[in-house]
Amino acid sequence: MNEDRVYSEDRMRIIQETVPGKQITLAHIIASPEPILYKKLGLNPSVDYNGAAIGIITLCPSETAIIAGDIAIKASGAELGFLDRFSGTLIITGTISQVDASIRALTDYCEEKLQFTVCEITKT
Repeated sequence: MNEDRVYSEDRMRIIQETVPGKQITLAHIIASPEPILYKKLGLNPSVDYNGAAIGIITLCPSETAIIAGDIAIKASGAELGFLDRFSGTLIITGTISQVDASIRALTDYCEEKLQFTVCEITKT
């Protein structure tokens, strides 16, 4: 994504552009996150944090986040924490194994069926 800032008198206008292509640019698993992350992200605060994980995915074109969200929740029982069809951001939550299975299912689908370029799945 390219971002230009245009200044005019006292106002600033931000113009964002996406580069054409079919890709997953980020697929990351946060294993055993600190509870404050759930709160700051606006995720379900009543989660059992023992063995929990947050998965973060960004996709282009951004509308693909809808398909990825559907695949993710059907693949493992993980929950949808956030989906933005305009930015291509998807956040899923669940156990570490649920989030891992969901991310693998959606990256495999995007790579094999949609012919996406897919980044490596990372984990902290």
